[in-house]
Amino acid sequence: MSMSYRKWLEQRKLSLQAFDCYSAGVTPEGLAQQLGIDTSKIAKLNFNENLFVDRSRQALLLKEVADEIDLRLYPEDEVPKLAKKLAEYLQVPKNCIVIGNAGDELLDRIIRLFIEKGDAAISFVPSFVIPKLCVARQQGEYVTVPLKDDFQLDVPKMLAAFSEKTRLLYLCSPNNPTSNQMKPEDIETLVKAFPGLVILDEAYSEFADYTFVPRIREFPNMIILRTFSKAFGLAMLRLGYAIANPEIIELLTKKAPIPYPVSGVTLQMGVKMLESIDIMQTAVTALKLEREKLIKALNQIYGIQAFDSQADFVLMNTKLPADFVYAELLKRGVLLKKWGKLLQYENCFRVTVGLPEFNAKLIESLKQISEE
Repeated sequence: MSMSYRKWLEQRKLSLQAFDCYSAGVTPEGLAQQLGIDTSKIAKLNFNENLFVDRSRQALLLKEVADEIDLRLYPEDEVPKLAKKLAEYLQVPKNCIVIGNAGDELLDRIIRLFIEKGDAAISFVPSFVIPKLCVARQQGEYVTVPLKDDFQLDVPKMLAAFSEKTRLLYLCSPNNPTSNQMKPEDIETLVKAFPGLVILDEAYSEFADYTFVPRIREFPNMIILRTFSKAFGLAMLRLGYAIANPEIIELLTKKAPIPYPVSGVTLQMGVKMLESIDIMQTAVTALKLEREKLIKALNQIYGIQAFDSQADFVLMNTKLPADFVYAELLKRGVLLKKWGKLLQYENCFRVTVGLPEFNAKLIESLKQISEE
């Protein structure tokens, strides 16, 4: 290895240290090994996965896919097939849809195409962190405005933050991690006033009260991101899509950085799930019922405040320090997403709405911790 290469590599490693990366943190398998228990005993409530989806029916559909596809071929016809099914599901024209390797890949693709060095993007905090990481990699500026105390948009302050450099506005609704949906009139005000591109991330929309998808043609600068990872329970396969006007969709399709970004297995599984839409609908109904039970149960524990939710997770704040609560929950085999301070709330956690037995384990563990 030449000295020039070594020097260049060390310089590159140093420059990359400036970029934050996403980290999954503690895994169920690792925690189970640490506690000396079976992985199935871990209450995994940290990644907003939808375990209410019927796994056995999904497995049958996957077996059908295995019988129907030829793994030796590239996925050419599978993309238009899924786009057609999505158009029927969403009631929008097929040329308003682009498919990607999860919503994250589409988000990354959009930012690569539309943010250059010196550009600025704007969003609010707290919210989903991936856009900030993508903008930083493009050497752009990421401007944020805090949400109001009720977790709603501070529209005047966001409008005041728009500048000549601002090219992108990112809005997550329902928002991760606050779990609430933004007021539609506030979103509309910002989209109409913004001079650049607006990403409206609706990853959790199937669990919420409304969606902007039926109105997409009203907003030529809006891109709506959706995913199969949440309501449809296909997190393992990484399948997402975006809805926008045809002019934007054409750019996102023709200027994709890599050919065939989504596997044929994943695409065909998406088709199968849309053809068996009742699997998703039944799961969403069950999850929303359990969500209300979970919120009520959390709020009955001393020192716990759980907020209303329009997603498949619940935000809660604890009176006891977040680090202490997190460590005690790990000892009991419960995994949550620890956020710490969010706005005026000091000790926040994001809690996936899990199956009843996992939620019961969480509730019992929190009661024990609060009584110690």
